[in-house]
Formats: sequence, C-alpha cells, structure tokens
Amino acid sequence: MPPRQFDGKRVRAVRRGKDLNQGELAAAVGVTAPAVAKWESGQDFPKGEKLPAIAEALGEPLDALFPHDGPADLQLLRCDAGLSVAQAAAVLGTSRVPVANAESGRRRLGDDYVSPLAAAYGVTEEALLEAQDCSFGLRPGTSGDERASAPRTVGEKINYLLEHGYVGQEAPSDEEIVRVVNDHAGEPVVAVEDIAALRAGLTTEASEVVRAGLAQALQVDVSLFQDDAEVDPAAREFLEAVRFLGSIQRGQILGLAARGNGGGLSAEMMAKINELVGELKHKLPEAPDGD
Repeated sequence: MPPRQFDGKRVRAVRRGKDLNQGELAAAVGVTAPAVAKWESGQDFPKGEKLPAIAEALGEPLDALFPHDGPADLQLLRCDAGLSVAQAAAVLGTSRVPVANAESGRRRLGDDYVSPLAAAYGVTEEALLEAQDCSFGLRPGTSGDERASAPRTVGEKINYLLEHGYVGQEAPSDEEIVRVVNDHAGEPVVAVEDIAALRAGLTTEASEVVRAGLAQALQVDVSLFQDDAEVDPAAREFLEAVRFLGSIQRGQILGLAARGNGGGLSAEMMAKINELVGELKHKLPEAPDGD
C-alpha cells in the first residue's frame, strides 16, 4: 500500500473526466497501461513515489486526490518527493539500508544524512527530523528531553530491559549476565566490571560478540543492541503494560516485544499477547476497594 490513501475508482473517474486513456496516463507516469488498469480495478497499488506523478498528470492537487492521515513520516516525505528508496539512497551515496531502517523505525539517520536528504525531499531539516520521530512512533513536537529518554546506548538498553522485562521475578544480576555472555561467546569476553561500566554510562563501547551475548542473556533480538537502534515503541508500550498484568515468563515477554516493528505489533503477536492476557486474568489478585 502507498503511504497515502489510494482509490482506483476515483483515479479512473478523474482520468476519464480529463479525456485521458490508460495508455496516456501510463506514459506520463512511466509505467505500462496494464499497470494502470490494475490500479484502477483494485488489483494492485502504485508505489508511493508514483502518486505525485499521477496527481500531476491528472491535474489534481496531491492532497486532494491522495489524502493521508496524521503527520508526515519519512516514507511519506520520500514518496511525495517522487523518490524510491534506491533513489534516496543514491542521494546519500550509500546503500538502501540507512533509508529503509529509518523509515521502518529501526535505526535513525546519521547526522551527515539529514541535510542532503532534507534538500532532496524539499523540506527543512527540522521537518525531516520531525518526520523521523513519527517513523519511530513519537508524536510531533516531541521535546529533546523526551527523545533523549529513549534508551539508545548499550547500557541504557540493558537497564531498560532489566527494569521493564521482569515482572514478578528477579531480574538477572550482572554476574548472571556475564556468565551467559561468556557462555554464548565460548570464551571469557566480558567481566562484571565491564557490564557495570556499560550500565553506568562510563563506556558505550561493546564488541559484536558481547552485544550478541547480551541479546542472548536478555532474550531479545541482537539487532536491538546495534548502535542507534531503538527499543521499538510498540515493544516499550507492551513492556509497560505487562507490569500491570502480573508474573509471566520473561522469555515470552521480551521475545514477543523484541519482534515488534515501527508499524506496531504483528497480528500473530497480538494474538499471542491476547492469549497470555486471558490466561493471566484469573490469576491476578482482586484490587483492594478504593484502588
């Protein structure tokens, strides 16, 4: 689906009103006539970056022909500029990965990418950063303090997961984390002092082997411990909610949360969550009167 609302029947009606045939619209947009036919019949959708060209060819304002809900995110800015992910990456002189990761709320754009991408999208750097916040599930106008509160360093992520992922049971100690990390590595690669330094913010450096071991120890995907990768907004909300639901195996909590994405939890994950919540309802104690 494109990032804007697409109604093939409306496109067909507007095209006919402009006395254009499918082939003429296709030529203006740079696709084939059969592709336009599929769009109009609802068999397929155009790529988001094609919508500006379609609106221009039909002589209609983009927002009127293809409205969108809510504030703009990075995908919308890119598509409204008429650029594919590959074309946006070419502007940065890099692979598709940084653009795709930022759009999916997985890893923020490097500082060096903000200015050229804003220019390519025809927006200010501030607008680009606000769109990036939206891609990461943050509301527009999120303050710098609120942004900074999201766990980003390895140590902050360890602290966050230890605080939010262990309900009704004791979180692993630094010693236990070290044991799992070293067992996972097959050799001593970290000491208790190293974990303590990470958690205290005295260092932010950790090898890939250590990061993989931390993911094993805390039962999350290893990608979470990559630089600039953030705890998924859906995962944060889920972990917060679990605090009020009572005890549950930490592997289920963190394993499910870690597999969230910028678009929210998957249908399969939500089904599992609902199943777990249902199992917990009859186990939770009655709240005292007045609470």
